Amino acid sequence: MPQAVAATVAPHPRDEPGSPSGPQAAGSDFAPLLKTVKGQGLLERRTGWYVGGIAVNLAALAAVVTGMVLLGDTWWNLFLALPLAVLWTRTAFFGHDAGHAQISGDRKAARIVGLAHANLLLGMNEAWWNDKHVRHHANPNHVDKDPDVGVGALVWTQKQAAQREGLARLLTRNQARLFFPMLLLEGIALKIYGFQFLRRQPVRERVVSGLLLAGHLALYATLLLGTLSPGKAAVFSLVHHALFGLHLGMAFAPNHKGMEMPDPDGDRWGHLQRQVLTSRNVRGAVLTDWFLGGLNYQIEHHLFPSMPRPHLRLAQPLVKAHCESIGMPYAETGLIESYRQALRHMHEVGEPLR
Repeated sequence: MPQAVAATVAPHPRDEPGSPSGPQAAGSDFAPLLKTVKGQGLLERRTGWYVGGIAVNLAALAAVVTGMVLLGDTWWNLFLALPLAVLWTRTAFFGHDAGHAQISGDRKAARIVGLAHANLLLGMNEAWWNDKHVRHHANPNHVDKDPDVGVGALVWTQKQAAQREGLARLLTRNQARLFFPMLLLEGIALKIYGFQFLRRQPVRERVVSGLLLAGHLALYATLLLGTLSPGKAAVFSLVHHALFGLHLGMAFAPNHKGMEMPDPDGDRWGHLQRQVLTSRNVRGAVLTDWFLGGLNYQIEHHLFPSMPRPHLRLAQPLVKAHCESIGMPYAETGLIESYRQALRHMHEVGEPLR
């Protein structure tokens, strides 16, 4: 998993190099597309959509919590772990969007939304997520600059695999088979990474983030232990976090794994090439869009990170047509095929160790 860096607040995603608000080279391949997208109004914020979506999500969370309390100390409560995990993933999507300035252009307001959704509701440090996510967007799939393809529990190049030893080497040999089972641990891992990142934050930010993370743990423990016996509460928490990690991982896994990885020593790609060639879209109807949070339009999201999520599908035909007009590959596949390609890449990375 990615390593956090710098004891400073992460840069705001809308200040990323190559984002719509950043500088663009005149006459670049991206400039005409940016002009078209702006002309369609697709970079304008959808505040009402977000207010409504957040309200519905919070109401649904409250309904699940109420159901848990009404059911009381019974194993039947385990069935509510699934809808709670799904709603937590929706919560993560809203936190993600706040970090990208999609909900509000005001940094303070965006951070409040992010802190409420990430730190308080999920127990995931918003500053940690933004730190790694900004670096990922700036250089997707770059082995030296993208924390999402750095050496961690999994590796993404045969060069990384060759350096593995002991248990890590055994893990890499079988990482394709273990990928989805490992996602069951991701919900807990996100909390651990968030607490570890606290020491890298400035004191004032650390206090705010830490209090909200502690508040999340207190509220979560109060809900479970006030409703269930300690044993049932522990099982519920494990099942809930496993389902949350699996759902969140399944939403993000198809986006880049198995796509182009820029040569660290090669020529620097332009913004369009860097974002399009390293990203994969997932085709689908309403159900797929809902399951993946609309981030299945990953190419569009990477080209325009501050674009509101409901506008990504509207921008997709424009981006695809532009890529076709300049002869640039545009990767798009079905959901199952996206997982197959990602797993195949992981399997090939571990091949020399087998």
